[in-house]
Amino acid sequence: MDQATTAPPATSRQSAEIVREYGPFPGASTIHGVTHDGHQVWAATGERLLAIDPASGAATRVLARACDAGTAFDGKHLYQIAQSRIDKIDPATGQVLASIPAPGHGGDSGMAWAEGSLWVGQYRERKIHQIDPATGAILRTIASDRFVTGVTWDDGELWHGTWDGDESELRHIDPQTGAVRERLQMPDGTHVSGLESDGAGLFYCGGGASGKLRAVRRPGRAAS
Repeated sequence: MDQATTAPPATSRQSAEIVREYGPFPGASTIHGVTHDGHQVWAATGERLLAIDPASGAATRVLARACDAGTAFDGKHLYQIAQSRIDKIDPATGQVLASIPAPGHGGDSGMAWAEGSLWVGQYRERKIHQIDPATGAILRTIASDRFVTGVTWDDGELWHGTWDGDESELRHIDPQTGAVRERLQMPDGTHVSGLESDGAGLFYCGGGASGKLRAVRRPGRAAS
């Protein structure tokens, strides 16, 4: 008798619904990391962090900080990858309060905050690391089968962006196995750098060298 096997869950694939584009913003030719503080979207542009009003699309604040990869928000502080380190930043003043080593030592991409940890993508290594925000110690690693750009958690679900040539996707993956659960295909030539959920039905996606920020509807959720 053949041994019974359990088929892996089917992967849902659909086209991403872009509901709004923002930018390019003056003096910001590239969007790297993206995060959301409950009110504003923050975008890393290389040498400046921009706070963007999602209703008007205007940049309302600027913090002069090195910011060449992922950005995260823990409810009080911003975390920003700057080359081989991660800075903890007071968003009210722009002051760097502490720094820890980045797990990829300069090869890092997206970043998110969840469950008291930072989750940091490594682009070419196709990995996501859960790290201790106080020390930078790697707590565990999730492997992907695509280049990893932005990283976010949405209602207990881990998502990451991919970018390979002219193809980009948003992917919902199993945080234990890395298995892909959902795929949102971006239009050809529309790249995803940073990624963040607003917790209310939208993903905000950095557009890399386009200098644009895009809002994508989360499937099955009505954006508020």
